[in-house]
Amino acid sequence: MSEVLLDTSFLEVVGTSKETPARIGVGRAGLRPLTKTWLKFRYDHAAAVDAVNSEVSKSFLDKRKWPILTTQALDQATYIRRPDLGRKLSKESREYLMEHGQKGATVQIIVSNGLSATAIEENAEDVYLSLCQSLELLNIPYAPTFYFERGRVGLMDEIGELLQPEVILYFIGERPGLLSAESMSVYMCYQPNATTIESDRLVVSNIHRNGLPPVEAGAYISTIVEKMLHYKASGVKLLEAEKKSK
Repeated sequence: MSEVLLDTSFLEVVGTSKETPARIGVGRAGLRPLTKTWLKFRYDHAAAVDAVNSEVSKSFLDKRKWPILTTQALDQATYIRRPDLGRKLSKESREYLMEHGQKGATVQIIVSNGLSATAIEENAEDVYLSLCQSLELLNIPYAPTFYFERGRVGLMDEIGELLQPEVILYFIGERPGLLSAESMSVYMCYQPNATTIESDRLVVSNIHRNGLPPVEAGAYISTIVEKMLHYKASGVKLLEAEKKSK
């Protein structure tokens, strides 16, 4: 198998690496980056590729006991080439939700590996436990959680049409980069449906150990949910409603 050649021209000495995790100020040995820098780059690149191509482990899902459902993207290659299929429920999953889903819930939490299974395994449990505890303290009820293999953000719209919750919270693995392959986002929307546009959503992103700490993220998200329920809005509409009330 031939080795993929990577462009390392961006590894320039332009600052100090103590001020940022970005690959600047790392030094060179002649025309090449230092061995330590090069090995770290290759390691992070491999971790990003693995995060995209891997799936959340069965042991993790068994521990949480979330029902495992699917989208119309039946394998990872299709999921990457056809983002639209990751926004649509498979026939079997749609039927399962119609039979077992809680309709009209205040909060519906859903989870998907998205573009990083690593992000879900590293962060979802801590965010989930912190979020649920915070929602309970605020007396905000939530429905049983579902896990979806190979979901895209727009999947929440079809689920919103089907189950009609007031709020959907969507845990999803972010597209990995060379600084982190384990970053997770939580997308939020008030009454998502087929007419929802991107400005109707809110997102808390960069959730991982070197970004927004998972436990802190869960508590913070609960305060946003409280506002969404109060103003009956999300996204730009929520910001506008908050501004008018001041």
